[in-house]
Amino acid sequence: MKRLKTEYRGVFYREAKRIGKKGKERIYYIIFKRDGKVLEEKVGRQYADDMTPAKAARIRADRIEGRRESRKEKREAEKAAKLAEAGKPTFTRLWDEYSKQRPESKSLDTDRRRFKTRIEPKHGKKTPSELHQLDVDRLRISLLKVRSQQTVKHVLGLIKRLSNFGVKKQLCQGINFKIEMPRVDNQKTEDLNPKQLRNLFEAMDKSTDTQAVAFMKMALFTGMRRGELMKLKWADIDFDRNFIFIRSPKGGKSQSIPLNDQARVILEKHPRNKDYVFIRENGEPFTNVINKRVRAIRTAAGLPLNFRPLHGLRHAYASMLASSGQVDMYTLQKLLTHKSPTMTQRYAHLRDEVLKKASTLAGNLIIEQTAKTKKETDKDKEVVGA
Repeated sequence: MKRLKTEYRGVFYREAKRIGKKGKERIYYIIFKRDGKVLEEKVGRQYADDMTPAKAARIRADRIEGRRESRKEKREAEKAAKLAEAGKPTFTRLWDEYSKQRPESKSLDTDRRRFKTRIEPKHGKKTPSELHQLDVDRLRISLLKVRSQQTVKHVLGLIKRLSNFGVKKQLCQGINFKIEMPRVDNQKTEDLNPKQLRNLFEAMDKSTDTQAVAFMKMALFTGMRRGELMKLKWADIDFDRNFIFIRSPKGGKSQSIPLNDQARVILEKHPRNKDYVFIRENGEPFTNVINKRVRAIRTAAGLPLNFRPLHGLRHAYASMLASSGQVDMYTLQKLLTHKSPTMTQRYAHLRDEVLKKASTLAGNLIIEQTAKTKKETDKDKEVVGA
């Protein structure tokens, strides 16, 4: 196309068809010398870029002085920035890599939900080093308004784990401040007094929901977790050696617990139609739908609404063993499949009460024996004096 001059030095234009419209418009160019070379650059269209000869002249001056990049240089810089952004070790990229290197499990699913709903929306595009303490403070404060301290602790812990993962894999720099975790009081220990326990058994005896009843009784007699009972298969039960194999218990490796007589009776009477011990009407293993069914039995038994009918039964199992004074904390830890003895310590006060009673009894017996000895000595003295 023919060059057409303007009133500005080094600025010219060519005419071309307008984009998407009828008629023509001017496309402005500049010519200048730099580093001994004559350069010609396109600077913009009359309508599409709102370009004028005066604007083109200012761009020419900036290019000569090195104050402005060319359109080509800008495109290349933008392309490089996009490539760098694509390879940037953001929390989203770290999560993708982190989750690929973890086996599928319930805990991974829970972490995935936490990341997608709590972390990614606001911080997914940031790298750990770009995260500020104020970001974490705001996240913690906002979550504490709607979620428990334990949940908030898990979310912040996941942020920390992803950062540490990135550092370990040499993908990025880590968070450069200490994340303040909320203080969690998770020492709630649920228990049932003799009357409540009796009412519960009466409600279970009257219930027609045999699957839910057997599920609850197994929780009470074995202390197994809800998830462990959901995954329990007949192949996991060794009736010959009286053991139950627990697959991937919370926080630990697969292990076995004893099959006591009460649990054995429950299982021997339980229908055995599928691979899984506890199944729904459609033949599939239980999911969280079991919660609604066991709550109905809890209500029929008149138990407090804040008593969790499955995890509470696990607590009741542990509490009765601890308060019996006949089971040490190490044994209780193994029965509950706790990974750390710290988790079992919530029941230590029950055992301590038994020890205190025994100590008090010992003190009373000593006092009684001392009083008895003194009385006999005084009596002997009276006989001698006579």
